[in-house]
Amino acid sequence: MINFTKEFDDKCENLGFFVPEHKLNLNTSKLDNEKKDKINKFLKKIESSKDKKKLHSFDLSDKQRCFVIIIKEKLINFELNDLGGSFKNLTNSYKGLNKINLLVSDNLKNKKLSEDEVISEFFYGYVLKSYSFKKYKSKSKLDPYVKIDVCVNKHEKFNKEFQSLLSVKEGVFLARDLVSEPPNVLNPKNYTEEILKLKKLGLKVEIFGEKDLKKMGMNSLLGVGQGSANETFLVTLQWNGKKEKGKPLCFVGKGVCFDTGGISLKPARFMEEMKYDMGGSAVVVGLMKTLALRKAKINAVGIVGLVENMPGSNAQRPGDIVKSYSGKTIEVLNTDAEGRLVLADALAYAEKEFKPKFIIDLATLTGAIIMALGEEYAGLFSNDDDLSEKLFEIGNAINEKVWRLPLHKNYDKLMNSKYADVQNINYAGGAGSITAAQFLQRFVSKDMPWVHLDIAGMAFSKKAASINSGGATGFGVRLLNDLIKKHYE
Repeated sequence: MINFTKEFDDKCENLGFFVPEHKLNLNTSKLDNEKKDKINKFLKKIESSKDKKKLHSFDLSDKQRCFVIIIKEKLINFELNDLGGSFKNLTNSYKGLNKINLLVSDNLKNKKLSEDEVISEFFYGYVLKSYSFKKYKSKSKLDPYVKIDVCVNKHEKFNKEFQSLLSVKEGVFLARDLVSEPPNVLNPKNYTEEILKLKKLGLKVEIFGEKDLKKMGMNSLLGVGQGSANETFLVTLQWNGKKEKGKPLCFVGKGVCFDTGGISLKPARFMEEMKYDMGGSAVVVGLMKTLALRKAKINAVGIVGLVENMPGSNAQRPGDIVKSYSGKTIEVLNTDAEGRLVLADALAYAEKEFKPKFIIDLATLTGAIIMALGEEYAGLFSNDDDLSEKLFEIGNAINEKVWRLPLHKNYDKLMNSKYADVQNINYAGGAGSITAAQFLQRFVSKDMPWVHLDIAGMAFSKKAASINSGGATGFGVRLLNDLIKKHYE
């Protein structure tokens, strides 16, 4: 779809030009004077009318269309992504658009990014916006395919470096695909089969079924799935991109393939959206695919607990007490607070088995985080200031924003049980997202750097946004990939 080249075909039926806002003038020898004059007259009209739009199109002739992309000096990563996404919308509005030849101006300037980064981030947004999920529409038309040739200096370098961004796109799209699948298709067993396909990329995949989990003592995870006809699994994905042995980075995801709430049944309205309650696991799987595709020079582990929460005859009851993998006992007061039960065993296993450098877990964990932060920020809870600051900074740069909320011993007291070591929900003092994080914190040791990301408001959106078309977002793949690339490779 996107190809960087040293050639510019000014005979192409669709031409495009990147022009700096500070100098709305096209000066290039790659275009004949007549066409150049027409474009410069158009740019003068934009300048004199003080038109603030950054994307424009007009007809150069009956047979040729021109696109103009105006680049401001202060644009940062996500703003360029957004502009690229808007350009995708613009090209989609023209029927029969097959090919565009784009030329990058020699005098593009940016105060924070190189010209290479400016162009790459723009097209990164373009390809992220190109996602659609229509496999179950019987009369679905394929989205239009547009070939874009971009004339730049150092085109070979551009093509090589853009492949890294396309690897991230692949991980994001996998996460979106997994979340978009209907729950009758993506049950835990079928999910494991999707993960196994990643072995061809060099990932080591290990799958633990219910017999294994019983032997391992993962009763917290197993309890969630005991009302379902579908088997429960724990899956580990390992990427060894460094020859040297050392502590890996570890990512843990909640994979509740469908959540009825169990015996503590959810209301019927909007229950169909509970197919995306495996969004945290989808991010982990998508991230591991990205690391493998771009051959990241890091050792990393992804762990996902895959389960279905159903109100069957053998379902877990409110009031049950289970012994977790860590040895701690949990009183289950509400079977709809199941994600933390999945993560409790997965977190403890991650630390004991892999002794990682840090653990980051992701989960569509609480409705309370949506009440607090809406669809703008994921909730971040952590025992480590350094990790938190890194994620906050990266999130702001790429618009996968996180907001840190407190952990405190007074909240922790609200999760103490009369009959077990801990209870799975707090009925006494509100702060649903915080007390859920306090629950999880009990299953990692105090000296293990740990971050919990509550992505309940971010994994799925009913409305389209700048770089997604509505539905599954893949939030978290880019955030964690950039964390790894910037700080740990």
